[in-house]
Amino acid sequence: MTDEHKTQTSEVPEDCLRRWEARGIGRRDFLKFCSAITATLALPASLIPQVAQAMEGDNRPPVIWMEFQGCTGDTEALLRASAPTAAELIFDYLSIDYNETIMAAAGHQAEEAKWATVEKYKGQYIAVVEGSIPTAEGGIYCTIGGESAYDIVRKVCANAAATIAVGTCASFGGIPAAAPNPTGALSVSQAVPGATIINLPGCPLNVENLTATIVHFLTFGKLPATDELGRPKFAYGKRIHDNCERRGHFDAGQYAEKFGDAGHRQGHCLYKLGCKGPATYHNCPTVRYNEGTSWPVMAGHGCIGCSEPNFWDSMSPFYRRLPQVPGFGIEQTADKVGLGLAAAVAGAFAAHGVASAFRKGDSLEDDKVLKDDSDAQD
Repeated sequence: MTDEHKTQTSEVPEDCLRRWEARGIGRRDFLKFCSAITATLALPASLIPQVAQAMEGDNRPPVIWMEFQGCTGDTEALLRASAPTAAELIFDYLSIDYNETIMAAAGHQAEEAKWATVEKYKGQYIAVVEGSIPTAEGGIYCTIGGESAYDIVRKVCANAAATIAVGTCASFGGIPAAAPNPTGALSVSQAVPGATIINLPGCPLNVENLTATIVHFLTFGKLPATDELGRPKFAYGKRIHDNCERRGHFDAGQYAEKFGDAGHRQGHCLYKLGCKGPATYHNCPTVRYNEGTSWPVMAGHGCIGCSEPNFWDSMSPFYRRLPQVPGFGIEQTADKVGLGLAAAVAGAFAAHGVASAFRKGDSLEDDKVLKDDSDAQD
């Protein structure tokens, strides 16, 4: 901890720290949590006391957590957060009025609890949505309590103070919305246009980003600043490629050619094995998974771009590398990039999207890529 952080944490009221100790959470752990969340949000250390006091506040916003076309991975990510971070702290400061996975009530009792919260706390509660929203054939692919997911999400999110779309399915439609999208899956933003929504994509999301988003809301009474895709800039403001621990190998032209080869074992760049890090915006390298232990690229598997829109269609085949490395200065170390393609890719990056240029190249290049992929998977 820096001297500045020590100074700011020392300004947290003593009675606040004693109340946390009474709950079985040491003051050191609580201060570390506040410092980490403040850093994750890219806030100055001077706001640590304000974050701590916001967590200590008596106003516990009700939460309605709904799951539709999803795998429950985001709920599981939340439940596996390490104490005293997401699980204990969020449940202390939020009133989870509805969550199918963890609530004791079931059937009519559960549905009554949900609608009672909507009615009593209109404009005050937080809606969390996991999974995409099916709309085909009248929404019959997902109904709860006799109502379609589409009708439910429109009623709940339209009356919420804020809606957090957790995971890629809720944020962008995810795998259910991949071609040919038989269920007519929509993202939350598509289903409820005009609602106050923030997207936290990822398969699953990193629970630290959810914790930081909620703490920001509790501290400032509003959601964090977002990019044009509705993602918080503190978590999705930079490409994975920018902060990857293998970036030095990329710049040096050192690549793993096959899984398990010498380069792969030595931590070389996974670009040739299909890594989509140059086209993906997320803080995975700096805010890792499993208590900050690791993330896919660190574990030896390339990024598949799961936090980008339409990733299942635009980023696959996952073990086929991008046709050319984007032409950003020294990034021309892997291939010489034609001016036309470089311009197209730069435009795609500027929009935080994945252009078809990444999946197209001349026939000779495509043949070479396919051969490389075949060799890599043998």
